[in-house]
Amino acid sequence: MDRTAEDLRAIRLDQFIAHPPAKVWRALTEPELVAQWLMPNDFKPEVGHRFTFQTQPKKQVGFDGIVYCEVLELEPEKLLRISWSDRKMADWTVTWRLEPEGKGTRLFLDHEGFDPDDELQQLSRRIMGGGWPSHFRRVADIAAQL
Repeated sequence: MDRTAEDLRAIRLDQFIAHPPAKVWRALTEPELVAQWLMPNDFKPEVGHRFTFQTQPKKQVGFDGIVYCEVLELEPEKLLRISWSDRKMADWTVTWRLEPEGKGTRLFLDHEGFDPDDELQQLSRRIMGGGWPSHFRRVADIAAQL
């Protein structure tokens, strides 16, 4: 699943999901579905829309539990790129790309912008890098229910 050889600047994943892009896209862009696999949010699939994700604070990295985001790019059933910031430590981008593959979808994730020389950002990269694979499984589970 992880297609990087310890890229200190990014988390890069890809996963085959045995459901068509339309279902995977719904799981990635319908706010109530996103809340089921990621976090509660006020997301809208509109370029320029600013929104937040809310989760448990992570004191070890100085994270208060709120992720500030903006939709940067959107191509239905193909691409979603958002900014991802805690407004203290980091300004990252997260990109999901969907590619049809057989009867399913290859879902790619690029979470980029980590500073390789910043110890807290590298801790965050390791924590989030460990969490994204389980989120992919939950996206697949939600797509299966649609």
